[in-house]
Amino acid sequence: MRLVLPRLYVILDAGLLTTSHLAFTEEMARAGVRLLQYRNKAASSATLLRNSQQIAEICAAKGITFVVNDRADVALLAGADGVHVGQDDLPVEHARKVVGSSKYVGISTHNSEQFQRAAGSSADYIAVGPIFSTTSKENPDTVVGFELLRQVRALTKKPIVAIGGITLDRAAQVIEAGADCVAVLSDIMKAADPSKRARQYLEILGPAEPEGNRGHQE
Repeated sequence: MRLVLPRLYVILDAGLLTTSHLAFTEEMARAGVRLLQYRNKAASSATLLRNSQQIAEICAAKGITFVVNDRADVALLAGADGVHVGQDDLPVEHARKVVGSSKYVGISTHNSEQFQRAAGSSADYIAVGPIFSTTSKENPDTVVGFELLRQVRALTKKPIVAIGGITLDRAAQVIEAGADCVAVLSDIMKAADPSKRARQYLEILGPAEPEGNRGHQE
């Protein structure tokens, strides 16, 4: 069965939190978010694991798919549903060996060559971006716009997650350009009411994944 992701993929960046990671996770759950990634590049391994375990418990209870950024080892130990790696992290197949076949492995790509490698790997989904200019990374990659998204859509049946500078008024266009899902960080975390903003995305993009589609894609 082809893996179907929710349309909205919320990234919880610890650096932007104005409340606790637990409170934010609960807030996203109430809003109806069904796919959440935890990113905390400044934390020690011990803190990252503890926080990830706490988030994983909430997500499991609320039916949210939970992914840890960068760290396959932490994802496995925390009981997360998967890991998301970048080009400078563990390669997909190494991350797969760590988390196993039943967990998600997602990877970020920034050009056609990287995407083609990802499409031929065991990655469950492939992120493409940055679609627009973004301020959420210290050294952002070159903006790829809709052109790369349209170009790579025909290369795989795996879900494509668009990331980078996505805002509420751009989200529908990104899906129309070929993405299955939009990853949003700043536009939700920096909103005056993150829960309300998440609900607005869900209203525009549609509900979470259909029942029965959660799980590893073969």
